[in-house]
Amino acid sequence: MMGRRVPPPQYEQITDGVRIRVRPKFMHDESEPARARFMWSYTVDVENESEQTWTIVRRHWRIVDAEGRRQEVEGEGVIGQTPTLGPGERFSYTSGAPLAAPSGIMGGTYDLKGEDGRVLIATIPMFSLDSPYETSLPC
Repeated sequence: MMGRRVPPPQYEQITDGVRIRVRPKFMHDESEPARARFMWSYTVDVENESEQTWTIVRRHWRIVDAEGRRQEVEGEGVIGQTPTLGPGERFSYTSGAPLAAPSGIMGGTYDLKGEDGRVLIATIPMFSLDSPYETSLPC
């Protein structure tokens, strides 16, 4: 009997009609455990379920690895873009996160600007970055 392929976990948060869904994936081929380099990709879907048109103008990520090291990443837009989402529209992208430990967590916020000038701080759900090299996780 062949093993069933398990889909990556999915994390989701809705802030005022803006749904943010994240799917992390450990990148075996990009990681070097002997050099304390562990790499994840994560795919983010931002879906506008509101009646307002929103533009993603800033991002703020908080990343903590299993050894307590913290990183903060801030900047304009996402992956070099400031996407605008009308009602019912979706924007997806994939990016990466390197850690010096075999596991961690990350999450954050997007600052969105509405066509009426209103600013919405949308929560990016906290998500787990777990690798098969993590030995301190409970069985």
